[in-house]
Amino acid sequence: MRHGKKFNHLSRKAAHRKAMLANMACSLIEHKRIKTTLAKAKALRVYVEPLITKSKDDTTHSRRTVFSYLKQKQAITELFSDVATKVADRPGGYTRILKLSNRLGDNAQMAFIELVDYNEEYTTDKPKRKKARRAKSKKVDVVVSSVEEAVIVDDAKELEGNEVVEDTKGNEGTKLVDESPVVTEINETTNNSEEKEEKGE
Repeated sequence: MRHGKKFNHLSRKAAHRKAMLANMACSLIEHKRIKTTLAKAKALRVYVEPLITKSKDDTTHSRRTVFSYLKQKQAITELFSDVATKVADRPGGYTRILKLSNRLGDNAQMAFIELVDYNEEYTTDKPKRKKARRAKSKKVDVVVSSVEEAVIVDDAKELEGNEVVEDTKGNEGTKLVDESPVVTEINETTNNSEEKEEKGE
């Protein structure tokens, strides 16, 4: 029984399985995309991605380590020269599996497995949309507009008690009218004196 065992043996002995995965990995490195069954594609992804990570460090030791898995000099040269420079900025996830329709003969589920950086149809230079930031900016604009309206209303209220006065140079300015109690008392006394003079007292 295979309780808790995640490794797919692919109904093969170890030697057969390793040879098959090595050949498939070399084909993937050479052609950048191959068609196989879904189970083999998933097993190949686990097999080839650590080798691609190893190829980023171009040393004799890493070349010998990868050669012990692939056993093809041409594939090693391609991996360490072209593929390694292409995936240099990618921190993992070098392959993509695309499911296809089932095979006619035995109804097996088929799939494409490809190197991500070599598929130009999926790579786009469009900037990503950030909807959350747009919603926040709208709220901020509404708050700012309401604050500006409140400031305008306050300014209008302050200017109601002021008079517009022209300078000798022709510049307009506001002159604050100070309605202090001293001024009102003087106005009242002058009014009373004028009324008495009119009565003849």
